[in-house]
Amino acid sequence: MRYSNAVVVYILVAGLHDAALTPGAPSDPERISHVSQQTEPVVTRARGTFEVQITPMATDAYTDATTLGRMTIDKQYSGDLVGTGKGQMLTGMGTVKGSGAYAAIERVTGTMAGRHGSFVLQHAGVMTRGAQSLVITIVPDSGTEGFVGISGTCTIIIEGKQHSYDLEYTLPAAP
Repeated sequence: MRYSNAVVVYILVAGLHDAALTPGAPSDPERISHVSQQTEPVVTRARGTFEVQITPMATDAYTDATTLGRMTIDKQYSGDLVGTGKGQMLTGMGTVKGSGAYAAIERVTGTMAGRHGSFVLQHAGVMTRGAQSLVITIVPDSGTEGFVGISGTCTIIIEGKQHSYDLEYTLPAAP
């Protein structure tokens, strides 16, 4: 069971308060530490590079490949995460050069931190006259096998033609 930080503080304060008010009750820092360890997820980072192949899909009544587009995404991850990513992207372009947006859903399958499984990433990107904003989130409850319970965010770094990722995530303790 997960608790918000406010609930954890309440549990800790209530536990200390009860221990202080109960005659002869011992102070139990281990119990308090145990509660904190169970409810405070540890943020871990995975970093590395990836190769990406983006392929435009055929135009249809919903896309024109100019203002609206649809593409497939194929990625090969290396580094702390070793695996593949497969997804689809929708794009919308503005009338001013350098303005547009994209949304994508990508399933990542691979091995990370000694665990194997898959999880889904949601991409939301906006570019306003060249100024970029990108948010990539692990879809809640999308983890399978060793990634059940994963949550977090991902940052993509592009330097020249090199693509890198910085994945900040939390995972429950291994069973």
